[in-house]
Amino acid sequence: MADNTVDPSFQGKVALVTGAGKGIGRAIAVKLAELGAKVIGISRTQEDLDKLREQVPSIETRLVDISDWDKTRQVVKDLGPIDMLVNNAGITNWTGFLDVTKEELDSLHDINFKAAFNISQVVAQGMTARGTSGAMVNISSVAGQRVVPNHTCYCTAKAALDMLTMTLAFELGPKKIRVNSVNPTIVLTELGKIGWSDPVKKAGALAKIPIGRLGEEEDIVNATVFLLSDKSSMINGAILPVDGGMIVSCV
Repeated sequence: MADNTVDPSFQGKVALVTGAGKGIGRAIAVKLAELGAKVIGISRTQEDLDKLREQVPSIETRLVDISDWDKTRQVVKDLGPIDMLVNNAGITNWTGFLDVTKEELDSLHDINFKAAFNISQVVAQGMTARGTSGAMVNISSVAGQRVVPNHTCYCTAKAALDMLTMTLAFELGPKKIRVNSVNPTIVLTELGKIGWSDPVKKAGALAKIPIGRLGEEEDIVNATVFLLSDKSSMINGAILPVDGGMIVSCV
């Protein structure tokens, strides 16, 4: 969606976005607000939430570390009815398998997978109790389906997230709750631009992407908005690569 026209798919709907303080999460939260949704953004960093509110004052925010299972459940329950959920929050590391610690493994899976499981369960319980339809999008990664060197924790967590998407689509579909996944390649967020500023490193990544460019935040926002909207009412359980063809590349 190139414009900011209010979309009937989002008018009167409440959308919860995790990891909304920066990067892709912030961009998604801002777009959903522009399209007419009442947006609630979650982050574990107050400064990031303050900047989000400065950008779009209508967005509500909640400060919570989603790796805290019990606190997160209570916060989400207290939000009231949710119509749309974007599980965007995620972290990564660059530790090779032989050197991964228990703490790293727990941290990556707590935030990238278990938090999405936890929040989705609370939101789906609410939808089911109210007898209302809904839509959820998990922001995953091509790393859930392809190996990324020194990303064992990240790859396995995203693979688990993809399977969560499919199992929830199967279980919740009969309740008119759709669940899909958006799986980006490298995205040029503020941090992404820094991380991929090395021309040699960037060239290596581009060689694996048939269309010859890295992802932009807008690419992920557009795919997410589509999957939340009524335009995708027959799409459920999809694992959607937003990767310029990287996943089919033989490079």
